Amino acid sequence: MTDSDVSPKSRGVALALATLTGTFGGHRFYVGKIGTGICQLLTIGGLGIWSLYDWILVVSGSFRDVDGKRIVNWAEGPIEPQTQLSGERMELLLDELDSLRSEVEDLSERVDFTERVLSQVRDRAVIPPASTSR
Repeated sequence: MTDSDVSPKSRGVALALATLTGTFGGHRFYVGKIGTGICQLLTIGGLGIWSLYDWILVVSGSFRDVDGKRIVNWAEGPIEPQTQLSGERMELLLDELDSLRSEVEDLSERVDFTERVLSQVRDRAVIPPASTSR
């Protein structure tokens, strides 16, 4: 599939519209299929069958816009090609990752300590017997 075969429309938006307004053709209006959107609106989504079929197409990434392009991207607009990280930026990311690991280890130690203290307090707690005097 080439970039010319992919629609700039968002699959996520189309899925939300197909889910919430599918019987009224909301997703079809979104992708520019006004005529079939009106037909779906008038037939209440083909009594639900047509809207269910469209929903399955959107979920599977086979739904097409008015130009016949498949709606596959979850974000709207053209997808930028992946750029490689520069060495400096990679170092910053690795430093941040090391910092996060250190913080998670510290939090883990604190949770372990708190659990030990709470278990000691629970073990030492003495529940007084119920009084039977009147």
